[in-house]
Amino acid sequence: MASAAALGVALTGCGSQEAAPRAERKSTGAKVLWVGDSIAGAEGPAIGAALKANGVEFKDMSSDGGGTVVAGSEKITKMIAADTWKQLAKNVASFKPTVIAYQITTYDWGSRNQQRAAYEKLVKTAEAAGAKAVFVPAPPVKIDDFYKKYASQMRSAPQVAQEVAKGSGAAAVFLDSSRLWGTDASAEQAQRASDGIHNCQQGAAAFASWFAVQLGRQEGFTPVAVDTWAKGSWTGDGRYANLKCDS
Repeated sequence: MASAAALGVALTGCGSQEAAPRAERKSTGAKVLWVGDSIAGAEGPAIGAALKANGVEFKDMSSDGGGTVVAGSEKITKMIAADTWKQLAKNVASFKPTVIAYQITTYDWGSRNQQRAAYEKLVKTAEAAGAKAVFVPAPPVKIDDFYKKYASQMRSAPQVAQEVAKGSGAAAVFLDSSRLWGTDASAEQAQRASDGIHNCQQGAAAFASWFAVQLGRQEGFTPVAVDTWAKGSWTGDGRYANLKCDS
């Protein structure tokens, strides 16, 4: 994982559209489909830049206000999950990923059995497509009035996902991003934006650097230097302006 200092240097003036030097890297053959909610969406621009610099194809199918695969007991989660599975089927057929990376959403509300059923279905979906399932827990978020009712379910989701990955016979892996973010949304390490939920460019770059290292271990490549992609045009993505990130 790149150090915070290195990322700080790489992202100096990150609001600009300055292009980073292009890394001459041959394709690894890996194709990552990124699935999750708006938190995953805020990480997406940096992940795309990092993986493309490493010869990995990337498609972001994260969804603002959705993205969950868990059809919990509430009507809203059933609706969101139905849409996610529909979009997932379309993207698997068209993009043909070798990795389906699912960042557990803040909408993975449901019982442990409902969560387990969804995650096992994701693993089977990936297997059927000839891909590996990768589970990544969401970063710590501010538990406000909206999330308070679902806090216990949000805590159980990554535990269940880890159990599913462990019992998958190598069909899935669980990448513990708490090693990057920590578990306290208010801590500097969590790198949350002012809303306490999403991240700005610096946090996105830190996550993308970490994720590239983890993926490289799975796919057999050593990530290129952060400076080759961290100051690219992705830093000017409109979602960061919406989050009132510094430019």
